[in-house]
Amino acid sequence: MTISDSARDFFEACETGKGWDGCKAWCHDDATFSCQADALADVVTLAGYADWMQGLLGPLPDGRYELKAFATDEARGAVVAAAVFHGTHSGDGGPVPPTGKSAAADYVYVMDFDGDKIRHMTKVWNDGHSLRQLGWA
Repeated sequence: MTISDSARDFFEACETGKGWDGCKAWCHDDATFSCQADALADVVTLAGYADWMQGLLGPLPDGRYELKAFATDEARGAVVAAAVFHGTHSGDGGPVPPTGKSAAADYVYVMDFDGDKIRHMTKVWNDGHSLRQLGWA
């Protein structure tokens, strides 16, 4: 399995709310996570992020992604995925009762590999824009 295959399988599992149990096969157990977004300020492990994404699909049950680009940089052992997350706050959960509002959020994953498993992932995302679209901020 190539890092491209592992990244694609991880991305699909994470974005469809499989949580850490559904994502860990493609990651080191102690894989780290970073994102310069207030909504994820306390999330520092990839396990925590995968579970956060799983939880997001409660208030946004129609949550889905639209993959825009996917590229592998073999020399640096990295894979980059750019996508748009779409979802409507129609389910229970979230910081307020269901708003019925939708978001279309651009984001990027940069997955750094050690061998054939992800050791660190950086998410690039404007959480403020997304939260305002959903009526959460």
